[in-house]
Amino acid sequence: MRLILSRKGFDSSSGKAPSPIFPDGRILSLPIPDSGSSIRYSDINWHEYNLGKIVSDLTGGKIPASDNAHLDPDLNRASLNRLARWKPLLGQTGAAQGHLRKSGVQQGDVFLFFGLFRPVVVKPGKLEWVKPSRPCHIIWGWLQINEIVQVDTVDIAKYKWADYHPHFHRRTDSNNTVYISSSKLNLPGRNIKEIAGAGIFSHFSKERQLTAQSAEKPSLWELPAWFYPDKGRTPLTYHKDLTRWQKNNRSTLLNTVARGQEFVLNCEEYPEAGEWLKGLLKSL
Repeated sequence: MRLILSRKGFDSSSGKAPSPIFPDGRILSLPIPDSGSSIRYSDINWHEYNLGKIVSDLTGGKIPASDNAHLDPDLNRASLNRLARWKPLLGQTGAAQGHLRKSGVQQGDVFLFFGLFRPVVVKPGKLEWVKPSRPCHIIWGWLQINEIVQVDTVDIAKYKWADYHPHFHRRTDSNNTVYISSSKLNLPGRNIKEIAGAGIFSHFSKERQLTAQSAEKPSLWELPAWFYPDKGRTPLTYHKDLTRWQKNNRSTLLNTVARGQEFVLNCEEYPEAGEWLKGLLKSL
């Protein structure tokens, strides 16, 4: 099995802002803008909120509710009206998909989605950022792969339930790929309670915060000690430069590369990863 730490959602480049952490601890990953998508922010619902209002507030109106959203990965059934066969899914293309293919990503591998988050305060009629507060990287969702679809070569009629998704409306692109989730999570050799094959973490948790607590930049991560690539083990992809890694008695610090999108870890070399993933999912 492989774990893929996959950067998704608003950040300083895509959306020009973090995603929000609400006062009650709930987190919401905001999908990035996409003029080619048929989905508007105002079409997407989240609990008592509409994403159009949230995005407009937190960008100071630079991204209005009427703008189009790249709802990808799409993990929450309640976000839109769905057809009966809907399943959570992720689309990928370009260099990021090339990296996933080169890394041997396949059925059974697990994406852990992370993004940039910052606390907000709810004021009458408006959301605002908490000042002062620092943004940080947080794991917000997961997807275990059941099916890998090369969009340009499949019978689209078999995927009518996914016709809304932006990766089914791209121009001809041989690299355009969609990952469809399993119905239930299966971790080899580990007994776990029945957990969906894909989903979102509803609340902030320090266990799922990647950014080190004292870090001035969100790109400095504090990971479990076993992440350190010693004993000849292959590092997390894009991080073969060992000067980025530091190890102490209880954890590993990693200065992550800028704008990396898909970081792959081979769990055969890091068997502790399965137990770590199991621990992340305990609090669901």
